[in-house]
Amino acid sequence: MAQINDNFIKIPATYLFSEIAKRVAQHKELNPEANIIRMGIGDVSLPLPDAAVDAMIAAAEEQRHAETFRGYGPEQGYDFLRNAIVENDFRAKGLNIEADEIFVSDGAKSDTGNIGDIFSIHNKVAVTDPVYPVYVDTNAMGGRAGEPGAQNVWSNLIYLPCNAENNFVPDLPTEKADLIYLCFPNNPTGTTLTREQLKVWVDYARENNSIILFDAAYEAFITEENVPHSIYEIDGAQEVAIEFRSFSKTAGFTGTRCGYTVVPKSLTALSENGEKVQLNKLWNRRHSTKFNGTSYVVQRAAEATYSPEGKKQVRALIDYYMENVRIIRESLQKAGFSTFGGINAPYVWVKTPAGMSSWDYFDFLLKEKNIVCTPGAGFGTNGEDYVRFSAFGSRENTIAAMKRIAE
Repeated sequence: MAQINDNFIKIPATYLFSEIAKRVAQHKELNPEANIIRMGIGDVSLPLPDAAVDAMIAAAEEQRHAETFRGYGPEQGYDFLRNAIVENDFRAKGLNIEADEIFVSDGAKSDTGNIGDIFSIHNKVAVTDPVYPVYVDTNAMGGRAGEPGAQNVWSNLIYLPCNAENNFVPDLPTEKADLIYLCFPNNPTGTTLTREQLKVWVDYARENNSIILFDAAYEAFITEENVPHSIYEIDGAQEVAIEFRSFSKTAGFTGTRCGYTVVPKSLTALSENGEKVQLNKLWNRRHSTKFNGTSYVVQRAAEATYSPEGKKQVRALIDYYMENVRIIRESLQKAGFSTFGGINAPYVWVKTPAGMSSWDYFDFLLKEKNIVCTPGAGFGTNGEDYVRFSAFGSRENTIAAMKRIAE
């Protein structure tokens, strides 16, 4: 009889956001007239930029005609998009990233989960706590996490606490970490690292031959000058870091699906026999074997976000959500809550009322206020006693939710 990968039955039976959806569905079934305001999952509410939609329509029309029809495209992404990414996201900021270091995909979630394919299961992995669950769960699936213990703490992961006591800045690990997941601006806390604080991590990785897996999905929301948009702004980072980017929150592509990963050619790791191997080649091999490329139509839409009109429209989307996050942050502070984040990210991390766990407060808000947030405990032990509010809803719902809480 065929055998399963037992690592899959070690992880929690339900993904955090699946559990939230289940509780919301149960509440809605019992209260069909309830006007539920969803501020939990980070899905966007505004439509795609016109420039992107127009590009999709034009690209779809091309598919109607034999002379412009596109079938299989390059798995790594079309040159028109890879070059647009290089010019606008990196060279415009003085960063020397090449087009063949860019790998277009269906989103950062997929890539941060799949990147483990090119690394040995013997690597020691470090994650911040609280943490985006995909980093932990996919390493557990791959056999790197060890065994789950109390509060779903895995025996072979290095946890880097981020809390109010250390201003949500993780300390360097006390034991050597081979792979280090960093997400800044951070999901879920909405906090950031300054250029000097990020340099500490790059220096650590260079000294210890570690690889940083840097999730920059929220970089477009940065407002402060000393917060880097890319880890490659730090000298030496191209030797030690892979960066993940997404069009999902930046341009509203949550349903359209497009992102990309940067794997510099100067980045290497050791084979079992001690030989240095270029990770760019390994990721290219994995990418072209397990992925057949992002849709041509979607890539044209992503390219259009870099046009002059596209940039203005994307900026308007981000400004809208950043005004929402300001309303959330200031309203909760006025109501007496301790809040974090919400300056350089679309999330506000909020301390629960005294004596209430994160799931208790989640249930209270759902059942008494018809508001959906995200319980911090779902992101790790240091997420307990916090909840996350997302600013991706409508302005009307954002204001209404804050009034309900104030009442």
